[in-house]
Amino acid sequence: MEQQQAIMAEPREVVERSFKINEKLGPRLIQAAEQDAILRIGWTSAGDPVPKNGELGLCPNLPKGSKMRALGVLGSWVAAFGSGGNFTIQGDAGAFLGAANRGNTIVCEKIAGNYAGFAMQSGKISVMDGVGDDAGAFMEGGVLLIRGSAGERIGGGMKGGLIVVHGDVDKSPGAGMTGGKIVINGRYPSRLPSGVTQRLLTAAEVKSINQELDNEGMEIPKDAACLVPTEVLRVETPEPPVSSSDLSGIGLVAGDLHHTANYQPCDTAVLIADDKSEIATAVLPLPLLPILSNGEMLNMKEIDPLASEILSKQPFMLRENPRSLDFVLLDTENLANAPELLSECGGVVADLEELPAMNSEEIDGFIVAIRTLLGVDKPVAFVNGISRVESLHVRSSHHNIELAISRIEDGSGVAEAAALPRIGRSTKSHLTDSGTQTGMLLGLSASGQDLAILRASGIDIICCEVPMQDPQDLAHWLSSLTNELIGILRRLGLDSIELLERQHLRALDYETASISGLRLVGYDRPLPHWFAR
Repeated sequence: MEQQQAIMAEPREVVERSFKINEKLGPRLIQAAEQDAILRIGWTSAGDPVPKNGELGLCPNLPKGSKMRALGVLGSWVAAFGSGGNFTIQGDAGAFLGAANRGNTIVCEKIAGNYAGFAMQSGKISVMDGVGDDAGAFMEGGVLLIRGSAGERIGGGMKGGLIVVHGDVDKSPGAGMTGGKIVINGRYPSRLPSGVTQRLLTAAEVKSINQELDNEGMEIPKDAACLVPTEVLRVETPEPPVSSSDLSGIGLVAGDLHHTANYQPCDTAVLIADDKSEIATAVLPLPLLPILSNGEMLNMKEIDPLASEILSKQPFMLRENPRSLDFVLLDTENLANAPELLSECGGVVADLEELPAMNSEEIDGFIVAIRTLLGVDKPVAFVNGISRVESLHVRSSHHNIELAISRIEDGSGVAEAAALPRIGRSTKSHLTDSGTQTGMLLGLSASGQDLAILRASGIDIICCEVPMQDPQDLAHWLSSLTNELIGILRRLGLDSIELLERQHLRALDYETASISGLRLVGYDRPLPHWFAR
């Protein structure tokens, strides 16, 4: 795996090369599949070998019947989300090889990194010289065939499918599995994780598995071990701590400005801009990205015309059935549906808390694969817990992500008022010279007052759950937020939400002033400990 370390030297160049390969291959894949032709990466047009070195995120969503062959050392997230193509790597592959596979047949002739076959649904992945940690994690179907050693936690959290290892397996195989089989023709730890048991295969199972493998050289013997889930005592998991307070301890003051007339137009729209071109990639009528699980209801024909018009202009964050203006919230559960979801939406929010931890190279591979499906001009956002706000901002800036969203309810119990200075300090340190905008994901639905306070605190976009699921009620809620926000702006003497600043904020009580660093009303200065070094 030492060869793969070299790709970190010039990550931007690797990313650009990878995008160009995907862009070039895209139109040719379907045509080649129809002609039963093999497309090659790592050879010149004359057939001379030019091995690749670290290209990542290549060939997401390979169409059925397509055939690819690559030469060299490839990076992470190669041949992810496949829909029935064939991909052969004459060399090594990085992490997340064939992630969320849905029918591809993938062969890696040498080593594959961590998370090979992550969250795969169907298809077959064969690795001929060993894999890293967490291979087959969250598998739901398909076959993962490994010759050589496998790292820790192989088959972790798997729900279905078959993993076959001809070699030794490291500790904690099958940890958290609820379905599927892990067949090991080699050594494995004698102490298995809770909920995993070992048994012998029946003669019928041996025959069935060898037929499924369809490879005489990789057939399993009758004495191979089989790891399967077993019943364990289920106990109720305690709820994590929630945020200890809301924003009710913060007020908005006008200062020296006079109020404006109640017919004064006020601009409440917010833009999400591309990091490089500074061109708006999404327009939000409010600084708000509400969260819905399914966007199907937004397209109902029975919606009142006025309500329909309001909903047609408001982007939502959805996990299913997005419209062309909506953002898809992508995590492990819906990762396999990424090709369909991202082809229909206006942007994507990757939930880093609900995806495996990734290093910088793996994030680059993920972004290349995702942006290839999404379109390079549409915005990408990351969301992570408030406890990891600095890491979130550093990564978002480094990877040119348009929006970095901090989730308040991350189990830490951090109060919303206390989160404001944390986000502010991190933004100043890590996002000042970048095009990344900041967001906050609240635990409850937002009010117009919340939107104004957070915008004045420097938060660009506020995300929250909706208070109701009915389309008519949703439209009414959005109209109420708009009217409340406009009323606040008029009271403060402002005609645009862009003019809200920290100077408009006051802490209404001592505790809020103590944890937020805001000026205490009456005292009109921050508390003294905020000046201490």
